[in-house]
Amino acid sequence: MSLKVPKATTSSFSRTATRQANPPCIRSLQRFTDQKFVQHLQGLEDAVLRNIQAISELSDLVRTSFGPNGRNKLLINHLGRLFVTSDAATIIREIEVVHPAAKLLVMASQAQESEMGDATNTVIIFGGELLKKAEHLLIMGLHPSEIIKGYELACTKALAELESLSTSSLPSPFTQSSLAEALKPAIASKQYGFEDTLSALVAEAALAVMPKNPKNFNVDNVRVVKIMGGSLGGSRVVQGMVFGREPEGTIKKATKVKVAVFTSALDVAQTETKGTVLIKNADEMLNFTRGEEQHLEKIFKEIADSGVKVIIAGSSVGDLALHYLNRYNIAVLKVLSKFDLRRVCRVVNATPLARIGAPTPEEAGYVDVFETVEIGGDRVTVLRQLSEGEEGYDGKAEKTKTATIVLRGATANHLDDLERAIDDGVNVIKALLKDPRLVPGAGATELELGKRVDAYGSGLKGLVQHAVKRYATALEVIPRTLAENALGGAEGNEVLSRLWAKHEQKGGEGWGVDVEAEEDGTLRATDHKILDSLAANVDSIIMSKPAGGPKVPQQAGNWDEDD
Repeated sequence: MSLKVPKATTSSFSRTATRQANPPCIRSLQRFTDQKFVQHLQGLEDAVLRNIQAISELSDLVRTSFGPNGRNKLLINHLGRLFVTSDAATIIREIEVVHPAAKLLVMASQAQESEMGDATNTVIIFGGELLKKAEHLLIMGLHPSEIIKGYELACTKALAELESLSTSSLPSPFTQSSLAEALKPAIASKQYGFEDTLSALVAEAALAVMPKNPKNFNVDNVRVVKIMGGSLGGSRVVQGMVFGREPEGTIKKATKVKVAVFTSALDVAQTETKGTVLIKNADEMLNFTRGEEQHLEKIFKEIADSGVKVIIAGSSVGDLALHYLNRYNIAVLKVLSKFDLRRVCRVVNATPLARIGAPTPEEAGYVDVFETVEIGGDRVTVLRQLSEGEEGYDGKAEKTKTATIVLRGATANHLDDLERAIDDGVNVIKALLKDPRLVPGAGATELELGKRVDAYGSGLKGLVQHAVKRYATALEVIPRTLAENALGGAEGNEVLSRLWAKHEQKGGEGWGVDVEAEEDGTLRATDHKILDSLAANVDSIIMSKPAGGPKVPQQAGNWDEDD
């Protein structure tokens, strides 16, 4: 915060009178906020306040992108790539944060993204608001250690109260409708208006790859392929993998076939050293390449004799190899990404081979359908299992290990944003499978926690009660931001006042912000099925809490406080 030093316009007598008229804490606050007063901050105080200012700027940057009515940001990163998104994780990843204190908040947000995949914006907004509230306490004269102690007490109380706010949980066994219902609030915060379509797609894909023990669900098994053109209504789920390229040879379709996966190039082996060959006549010229041709033909004949009809190549495919593959009616698809190659091996249940040769029965995989289809002018290759109702489906096929959501949209930026919303939805499913409990959304839970933490702070003695009460006020920032982004600043304040009044009534825990403002800007979140994952809320509160310094390692039982 830039503190300007104005020219001395008052006499020494008037300055003395001002000092006598105001108590020390008010004088300090006035000096900090009013241009007429001057305050020189040195050492720790100055550094802490400047750190808070940097984090406040970062927090304000993403605050307007929060909730269903959050604004999109137009970003150009250091490589010149353009992003149009309201996803906080993407915004934070692409902007260059240099300030060390702000970097800590970015790291907390990234930890939330990797752990839960959602509520990254909540972490930044709430963390920034906690520090803004701490700034006033610091100016009033509280020591940072007292504020940290108060915040830790409030955090512990908030987490304890959060457990009692759970209103329902995800029903078991899972159905597509129940999963889609739980996903809608998370997806609506990114793609408001498309939540019904996207949540249905994510729920269908997740159920297709759901293991027998749901806690082993892997988010990597739900893939997204973006194809330009059409509209979101043309998107669908494929039980298998989709690649945005055609097979290399003339064979474009095969059903119920063996698959071999090679990581090496399908070509004539090159020698490591250079050599010179002296050819004296025409016969030697003709025989020069015949030996390697026969060797290559022998290899592909062995592969064909083993029953393999589809080859996935992890590197280049030579012209001569392609000639023999076409002759033996073997389809070949080039997959250059080693990560995609691993996923293909999972889908077809094959072992990747580093040498060219016939695979053993254990190394070969199997796929029901290998086909090339045209989607909106782009030709793509699909490897999938037969689904119920298709010709040839016998019900004995193994459950697919990967599902792909084929997304359609008009622009590349729009497709990227849809993919981020789907990514959040898949991560919410993973969080709900670990802990199926749900709490009211739309800012209702945060406001109720603020009310309870404030009541807890009123019963405490000492200086920590100020920090606890500030923590309770900081929790207000979530419903306030939702209301301000949806309805504007002035209306947002009125909505928050109505919410406080409703939360004071008995059974008012479920009242949240109505972003469509159909009545008075408030609604009962539980009645409208606006529910958030309890686990994501717990994580965002923990990540936003300022650190209290290193803890004594638990395993060293013989340590004391002096160590």
